[in-house]
Amino acid sequence: MLLGGVLFLRKIKTGREIAMNMTERYQEVFNGMKGEIAARKRAGAFAALGYTSNLDVLSRFDTEILNGLLEKYLPGEDLANMKMPDCIETMEDFLRTTVEYCRSGKGGEAEIRDVSILDGIFETANGMGGTATQGALALAEVGCPSIVHLTDDSKEVCDILNSPYIYTADADGNLIHTGRVSQKEEQEIHYIMQFKKGDVIRLGSKEITIPNSNRLIITKITVNATVPFNEGYFSYIENHAEDVRSNVLSSFNCLKNRELLERRLQYVSRHVEKYRAANSHGIAYFENAHFHDPLIQELCYKMICPISDIISLNEEELKAALSDYGFQVDIEDIRSVIAGTQFLRDRFHVRKGVIVHTKDYSMYCGDSLEADIEKGLIYGNLMATSKAMNGWYGDMEKIAEVMKLPFSPKGTECREKACSDAVVVPSRYLDRPKYTIGLGDSFVAGVQICF
Repeated sequence: MLLGGVLFLRKIKTGREIAMNMTERYQEVFNGMKGEIAARKRAGAFAALGYTSNLDVLSRFDTEILNGLLEKYLPGEDLANMKMPDCIETMEDFLRTTVEYCRSGKGGEAEIRDVSILDGIFETANGMGGTATQGALALAEVGCPSIVHLTDDSKEVCDILNSPYIYTADADGNLIHTGRVSQKEEQEIHYIMQFKKGDVIRLGSKEITIPNSNRLIITKITVNATVPFNEGYFSYIENHAEDVRSNVLSSFNCLKNRELLERRLQYVSRHVEKYRAANSHGIAYFENAHFHDPLIQELCYKMICPISDIISLNEEELKAALSDYGFQVDIEDIRSVIAGTQFLRDRFHVRKGVIVHTKDYSMYCGDSLEADIEKGLIYGNLMATSKAMNGWYGDMEKIAEVMKLPFSPKGTECREKACSDAVVVPSRYLDRPKYTIGLGDSFVAGVQICF
């Protein structure tokens, strides 16, 4: 009894200490954020962010409008048993796909033959798509410079990105702002719908309550079917490697042609080798994404993980990726998540470690780094939560508002259970986010500030 009581009291104290220590640590990191970004600017330091861009059409998703369309186009169908098609070709396909994602509460992507099917359904506004470009916008909002690789270089995309803190490279390897880019590639549109936890979908006498806030991205792939590379971007990084603190590699999941993907990966492998030879402290950072084809995913992992210092992904991506290799991750159990990151690192020979980002916590599991990775995780959490709160990338004033939120109880518990096997940072918690697009991209951007 006495031993059990002592252990119980110790556990409670540890939990309180974690909450108190994280409050102090968050405040310390937030207080130093402006100074760290200013130091990067004085040093001429950049984060390089690749590789795709596209125009997001952001819809104001409304379940009442959806319910009306269901009554019009699918009267008599069963909400609980609707099956989505492989590709959206009709309004009925669109409705079944939307119901499937809302019913599960999971985010994802669906392909469409003709985006005009969606014209006039919801109110819309233009936004930015792509890990690289969203990350660049998030960094620009706090005054942190970055270099971005463009695929969709349309005027609409370049206008959104036109900032004194965002650079790209011309064909000759010179830095320019996006206002000086002349379009060479076809525009690509992704139609974004964000659904909210608690909203109700109705058809006839049946109802479904959406279990989680999330998003559905409906894509008409054009330029990103091939991800054309701008050699000037790569040559600038290789020729100024000391100024490039981190080199983010992403968006390979867009490529579905195995031979083309292999050529792109070989090119990036040679590029990272040159970058690392010129800057031994630089971080090659691979941001994972959902892969529709397990064979494409395996090729990507086999070629890109061994050249990456860090691989970063969310918990659902970790679970999906490892299930293909017979490793089952329970994303509700932090010890299982840690074991999954160790399996991923060992199987694919990731150089230093793995980052997992979730709505409740972020985590690094791996070797010690020169950078303060806990600080990077805090930056990432703050910038992602600010995006979720406000619907746009947060400046320092908006990030200060995030600091007023409580910590996620689940994230705090995960930090305690992880012990010393991983660096776990609980998030400032927001149950009903205003925005669910680009949160992972904003997180990735924030982490780059620590390198």
